[in-house]
Amino acid sequence: MVSRVVFGRGSFNQLSEIIAPKRLNVNAPFIYLVDDVFKGNTWLISRISLAYDDQLIFISVDEEPKTSQVDELVEQIILSHIDRPSGVIGIGGGTILDLAKAVSIMLTNPGESKNYQGWDLVKTPAIYHVGVPTISGTGAEVSRTTVLTGPERKLGINSDYTPFDQVILDPELTKGVPKDQWFYTGMDCYIHCVESLNGTFLNAFSKSYGEKAYDLCVEIFVDGNYTQEEMQDKLMMASWHGGMSIAYSQVGVAHALSYGLGYLLGTKHGVGNCIVFDHLEEFYPEGVALFKKMKDIHGIKIPQGICSQLEDYQFDIMIDVALGLEPLWENALGKNWKQTATREKLRSIYAKM
Repeated sequence: MVSRVVFGRGSFNQLSEIIAPKRLNVNAPFIYLVDDVFKGNTWLISRISLAYDDQLIFISVDEEPKTSQVDELVEQIILSHIDRPSGVIGIGGGTILDLAKAVSIMLTNPGESKNYQGWDLVKTPAIYHVGVPTISGTGAEVSRTTVLTGPERKLGINSDYTPFDQVILDPELTKGVPKDQWFYTGMDCYIHCVESLNGTFLNAFSKSYGEKAYDLCVEIFVDGNYTQEEMQDKLMMASWHGGMSIAYSQVGVAHALSYGLGYLLGTKHGVGNCIVFDHLEEFYPEGVALFKKMKDIHGIKIPQGICSQLEDYQFDIMIDVALGLEPLWENALGKNWKQTATREKLRSIYAKM
């Protein structure tokens, strides 16, 4: 679990004070990985206090994070500084937060990041790392995984050393998020809850967090009788609780299939989840029905036909990626999941998208 968290409007202003005691020496910088949408945004950037050899790196989030990108960032940081950094601070959405977690791990572990895709493969603790989400829904700020697209698969570095040491939850930072992105990322949270609450791994811990996150999603995306500030606060808490729910259980069919889309087509995670979930009535009938209602309420048009021109070998690639996520399938369908999740079944679902 994340050991320290601060919540509140304006809490981003506490960042410098929070990290100051963690500086190892004047040659050990803090590395800020920041979504490049904030490039030139003085409202946010002016509040980052760089000192000594600190480095601010703007990163495009047009594509999902890749293992090669992690390795390039680690090499860049090592070659640019005398000492190992004091810490890594990620400021952005799920892509930036996942990159920050992965970079902090790879600064202390040898080899390439692709070798750590999987469960509990990391042996050495990461350097100090801080997460500051600027959009809510992914749960990346609280999860023990960092989802990366590698040369052979899309799979997270899932370990006890992955979670942030400190998270700053400032709902003010989520203002100005485009409506479609707000919806897709919020639905990532909602789908987390549906998959967790309907999974075979469900326990009292994950259920308590999942139920709260689910209720908050309904308040936000169905009821909607709140001010913009209240909606921002609620979605940030829904994201946190949804992430906590899957930390002690697991996601399911939608995420497994979405990883296949992401690996082959580069489909952004939140969009991919929505594309997949729209066709999963067989597995989550009540959840999908409410999702369709939310989609109609907010006038969201889910992309259609993205798999219509794919060849057989491309379907096979997506199916291989999806079936490789065995814990997700076991959570969704139980220990005998292979009897239901056949290659034919997955092909038929992908063909609808």
